[in-house]
Amino acid sequence: MPFARLDAATTPTAHIGLGLAAVGRPGYINLGRDADLPAERGVEVMRRRTHELLDAAYAQGVRYVDVARSYGRSEEFLADWLAARPDAGDLVIGSKWGYRYTAGWRTDAEVHEIKDHGVATFEEQRAQTAELLGERLDLYQIHSVTPDSPALSDKELHARLAEFAAESGVSIGLTTSGPAQAETIRAALAVLVDDKPLFRTVQSTFNLLETSAAPALAEAHEAGVAVIVKEAMANGRLAAPHAPAALREAARRTGLGCDAVALAVILRKPWASVVLSGAVTAVQLSSNLHAAVVDLDDEELARLADLAEEPAAYWRERAELPWS
Repeated sequence: MPFARLDAATTPTAHIGLGLAAVGRPGYINLGRDADLPAERGVEVMRRRTHELLDAAYAQGVRYVDVARSYGRSEEFLADWLAARPDAGDLVIGSKWGYRYTAGWRTDAEVHEIKDHGVATFEEQRAQTAELLGERLDLYQIHSVTPDSPALSDKELHARLAEFAAESGVSIGLTTSGPAQAETIRAALAVLVDDKPLFRTVQSTFNLLETSAAPALAEAHEAGVAVIVKEAMANGRLAAPHAPAALREAARRTGLGCDAVALAVILRKPWASVVLSGAVTAVQLSSNLHAAVVDLDDEELARLADLAEEPAAYWRERAELPWS
């Protein structure tokens, strides 16, 4: 498991990773994005921003970075940075296949990405990822699996994934989305190849507003599967000024940001191996990393737990967030 290196790390931020979804392409669905990024978001502008974030993250103890084929040029930007940073050999790298980036480097594209979990797409995108990241890849995940995805039942795909893992040493994982995440996770835990579990990691949306996957994630952890948490800030809904009153009050008492408090709640979960930061500025990243030192009492945790929404409602609102 590549995450054994994270488990052995001594830095307090080792279990906070950096996701490049919001900086590997010009458009994303995070609230407040227009204020966080310049109006000019050409390839070189976003490359520089990505490298600044990677520099800041590595200097502050972050040792996991998350990219994907559909995150624009995120793999390319990361590969460039790795080539210039031979000292960063302890960085753990995860990427994802299963979506094609189709926005053409535009924020106003009608379709930003297209899902395809077929064997042919895996083979094509695996080769593309290998060309950029080579032997630095530690984890390859099926992107955004839902209960109806053929990725859960396609025996040929399972065999190819297992063969790839055996040949390369790369761990195989999946990410989940939608209101039925728990169902997806449990179905994935049951996938076996030669009587051995195929998936060694699961990456799911979990935050103060969307907690429905928690029991299944705990089951995954108990089964020896590493759990990565994405969208911990609910695409900006938990950041000031959008944060709910209970979160703002907890942040006021701690003297830290709403983001640090929201991430700290997840870091306390015994099943969470890595919690991803989706920061787009070095200042945001530093604020996120304060989550490692946030102290919350039982009363505050109870008030924050009350923020959870009904999953279908949460995912409807997420679907309505604009790309910008």
